[in-house]
Amino acid sequence: MHLPAAINSFKSSNLISWKTTGKLQQTLAGCIELSRKTLQSGKVSKVKIWPGFTGQGRYFEFHSNLIPASIDFVRESLLCTSLCKDGYKIRTVEHLLSALEAKGIDNCRIQIQSLDSEDTEVEVPIFDGSANAWVEAIEQVGRKEALDRCGNNVEKLAPYLSEPFYFSRNDSFMVAFPASKVHISCGIDFPKRLGLM
Repeated sequence: MHLPAAINSFKSSNLISWKTTGKLQQTLAGCIELSRKTLQSGKVSKVKIWPGFTGQGRYFEFHSNLIPASIDFVRESLLCTSLCKDGYKIRTVEHLLSALEAKGIDNCRIQIQSLDSEDTEVEVPIFDGSANAWVEAIEQVGRKEALDRCGNNVEKLAPYLSEPFYFSRNDSFMVAFPASKVHISCGIDFPKRLGLM
């Protein structure tokens, strides 16, 4: 099964249900601004992350185009995760989005630009190859309760898997099982050099 087919079967099934968490949605307490030369294109990208209202979720703004950080906009790309909409592509989003999720930021606007205003693709800088620079920036500005435009807070929903899910491609696979807590096990096999890790 190809990745787009797997994503569509996952989205259109009854595998996922949404449940309340007992926690309120969060956003950034201030603005984050970081820029750096990117890994794959070598161009400099500037990223500003702004606090968001409840229910907006995390989304990118590139050349005034809004691209939600959603599985609905994921496109297959080599060695990174890319989001695409209306001819615009944002690459290497995985480190930034992982940091936002890990630090509990549910709602924010991620404004990104490259130095070339004609670009239809842009990369999120990955700094040292981890999410650490993003985590540190989020911790520096802090987080706060997100409010809607009328000043009300909203409870956070979380996805729950209702039955096991399996996806394989070539010599890679992923399996997910329903559980009350998140537990991730992973491995990689470099048979000629390092072996199974």
